[in-house]
Amino acid sequence: MVKDTWGKIKEELKGQLPAHTISTWFEPVCPIAFDEKELILEVPNQFFYDWIESHYRVNIDRALENLNLKEVNTKFIISAETQNIEQGEKQDHTPSKKSPLIPILNSEHVFENFIEGANNQFAKTAAEAVAENPGKQSFNPLIIYGGTGLGKTHLLHAIGNRVIETQPEKRVVIATSEKFTLDFVNGLRKNRTVEFAKQYRNADLLLIDDIQFFKGKEQTQEQFFHTFNELYQSGKQIVLTADRYPGEMQGLQDRLLSRFQSGLSVDIQPPDFEVRVAILMDKAERNGVDLPYDVIEFIATHMRTNIRDLEGTVIRLLARSSLMNQDIDQSLVKDVVKERVGEQASRDLSMEDVVRKVVEITGIDENNIVGKSRKKEIVEARQTAMFLCRSLLDASLSSVGLFFGGRDHTTVMHAIKTIEQKKTKKAKVSQNINQITSDFNTDFF
Repeated sequence: MVKDTWGKIKEELKGQLPAHTISTWFEPVCPIAFDEKELILEVPNQFFYDWIESHYRVNIDRALENLNLKEVNTKFIISAETQNIEQGEKQDHTPSKKSPLIPILNSEHVFENFIEGANNQFAKTAAEAVAENPGKQSFNPLIIYGGTGLGKTHLLHAIGNRVIETQPEKRVVIATSEKFTLDFVNGLRKNRTVEFAKQYRNADLLLIDDIQFFKGKEQTQEQFFHTFNELYQSGKQIVLTADRYPGEMQGLQDRLLSRFQSGLSVDIQPPDFEVRVAILMDKAERNGVDLPYDVIEFIATHMRTNIRDLEGTVIRLLARSSLMNQDIDQSLVKDVVKERVGEQASRDLSMEDVVRKVVEITGIDENNIVGKSRKKEIVEARQTAMFLCRSLLDASLSSVGLFFGGRDHTTVMHAIKTIEQKKTKKAKVSQNINQITSDFNTDFF
């Protein structure tokens, strides 16, 4: 099924991209697994991954949409053979048979190239402490949490790489939550659950990425609970990443959450301006390019929340410059950043941004918009803000209601319905909404 699905996606891509692009960048891709929610694809090396992510992610998403697979998440892993070669080149010693290299361990993710700032300093310090003495620290498990693209996976792999380098006798096991689930399912399917259990429970250091995806997978959670207990009671180190604090997770068993909260949870926040500049300078240096500071400053100013987007912007900028034989200047960087911001604009907005814009357009005080006043003009501004939070941010009804003074979701639904009706009947409402939407699309430039 996975090969058929990938074959259909490639056919869709052929309608979007030149033949040489398909043969160069997509023929070497190997489909690994497909479970109707996620498609896992293997690429030859890190450069392949970076290039596809920065150049053809939009095309892949469009192909999925055309195939009615819009909800499917596409995930790339690096070839096991490549990883093993890279690890072998990096290390002077040969790892013991007791410490196998895990296919998805990324040798590029090390502490030495992790850019440290106030946003991630505590997390990095905790990760380094665990890497120096796995299982010997009081914080077990260590859970690193935060938003997408902030460096959680980097730190997870850095721990694994440091332990393999300094303590080759240690057995390091690293996996995504999806891989853990797939391994368990394959163990069930092939009647090899004992082998599955040994694979993970014999670890000296267990690293699991994105544990929030255990949500709704009861049998997987059961297996992970027993794995966790056995390792913990044996004094082995467990490190996990998640998109939020364990106490805020939903869909996971209470006993699992209790175990998670027994250790140390450290968060990573979006990088501030100085850290963003440092990340961009490091990325440019590692690619052998001397980017003008005004270009770096422009990118850092407008790409504000996601390290992955920062690095992807540099890759795209270098590619555009090379392929189009164009100097990297303000004009080029503006075009590239605009493309990236256009793809993620709604993600970078907050409900506070929406309210401030409504205040600017309507002249209604912010306290009144989120307050209890029933004056006609204030209610209309409040309902407009609720409508925009829902349409621009795709925020849940309950989160919108909570932000606007603790109102329930039915109030938010009523507000949205009211504004939808007024848009067609009241020119001023329609004008305000169009103006605010347009402003958000152009604010960065």
